[in-house]
Amino acid sequence: MKPKRIILIRHGESEANVNRYLFGSVPDYTIELTQKGRQQALEAGHRLKKLVGDESLYFYVSPFWRARSTFECLAAAFPRTQFVYSEEPRLREQEWGYLRSEDEFDRICRERREYGTFYYRIPGGEAGTDVYDRVNDLLGSLNRDFADTRFPDNCVLVTHGLTIRLFVMRFFHLTVEEFESMAAPVNCEPVVMELQPDGHYRLATEMRRSTEPLRYSRPIRL
Repeated sequence: MKPKRIILIRHGESEANVNRYLFGSVPDYTIELTQKGRQQALEAGHRLKKLVGDESLYFYVSPFWRARSTFECLAAAFPRTQFVYSEEPRLREQEWGYLRSEDEFDRICRERREYGTFYYRIPGGEAGTDVYDRVNDLLGSLNRDFADTRFPDNCVLVTHGLTIRLFVMRFFHLTVEEFESMAAPVNCEPVVMELQPDGHYRLATEMRRSTEPLRYSRPIRL
């Protein structure tokens, strides 16, 4: 049974959101939430509880530590009987490859911004296209899960900013330009998709717009 809502939640503020050079000095998956990030996640849990009430939930959680901690805080708002969960590696952040110096990290961020997030491949890591492929594969698994008549009322994905943007892109068949024009959601602000009477989902949350100019655009012309 299709869930009433698919809710995507970016992790709370992480240590790397405060000091981005942590991405180049420690393994990305070990980066944790700040105290502010934990508070954001706790508050998001209360907002989620208000949204769904007593409805059941299935949480799919990225294995990165900041996402695990976010889920723990979200779950604190619910009785344990109200939800089930599983870890989902395909929800992980884009792979940033080898640990690197601050200068190299700055260069990669600059090149990625100039080339385009979707196509730029981080040396030793992933391009946005790779994350898109992961998301596409995940959607196939979700559709099989949704076919179970016992599936909970709500599907919640606890993940990362780029993954959310690519999920929205794939789900609603958006163009690369539309993806590049999106900004990552604010930490712990939910992106909600609501099931409609016709069986399709509507994006109930307006995606944030990027402040970066779109450097390359070539729409299909028919």
